Amino acid sequence: MKLNILTAGVTALSLALGGAAFAASHSATGNPMVGGAAMFPDRNIVENAVNSADHTTLVSAVQAAGLVDTLQGEGPFTVFAPTNEAFAALPQDQVAALMEPENRGRLREILTCHVVAANAMSDAIAGMIADDGGAHTVPTVGGCMLTARMDNGMITLTDEQGRTATVTTADVVQSNGVIHVIDTVLLPGM
Repeated sequence: MKLNILTAGVTALSLALGGAAFAASHSATGNPMVGGAAMFPDRNIVENAVNSADHTTLVSAVQAAGLVDTLQGEGPFTVFAPTNEAFAALPQDQVAALMEPENRGRLREILTCHVVAANAMSDAIAGMIADDGGAHTVPTVGGCMLTARMDNGMITLTDEQGRTATVTTADVVQSNGVIHVIDTVLLPGM
C-alpha cells in the first residue's frame, strides 16, 4: 500500500541505495524491523502496525473492532501482536465471522486480551517471571489472564484455553508503549 507513493521513474538502483540508507538510519532507533517495515519509536502502535506486512489481519481486525482510536491513545500499552500466520492457524470461517459487524463485541474481547495497560519491556516481563518462581500472571485490558513463562530464553504466554504463544520479536518501542510480536492468537476462556 505504501508503495503507491513511489513514481514509475524510480530505478531499482536508487531503490537499493535508498533502502540501504533507510536501514542504516532506522538501525539508529534501536527498534527491530517488523514485517519488513521500520518501526519508529516516535509513532504510535497503529501508525507502526499498518506498515507491517506481517500484521495486515491484525490491523483489519483492530479496524473492524473499532479499537484504532484506543490504540492511538496515550497509553501506555503493551500489545502482544499476532502475525498473519497466527490468524491463519485459526479456522478461517471463525476469523471471517469475527470480522462481521454483529460479532464486534467478541472481536474486541479477543483483541483486548492481547493488550496490557502498561509499558512492559521483555526484561521486565522476564524479571517478573523469575520473581514469581517461573510463571507470572498477566491481567489484560480485556479481562483475560495470561500466564507468562520463559522457554529456552523466549517469553511465552498461555491463554485461558491453554494455547501458548511465543514472543518472536520483542521490545518494538512505540510512542505510546511497546509491541511484542507473537506467533499465536490468544483467546479468552470459554
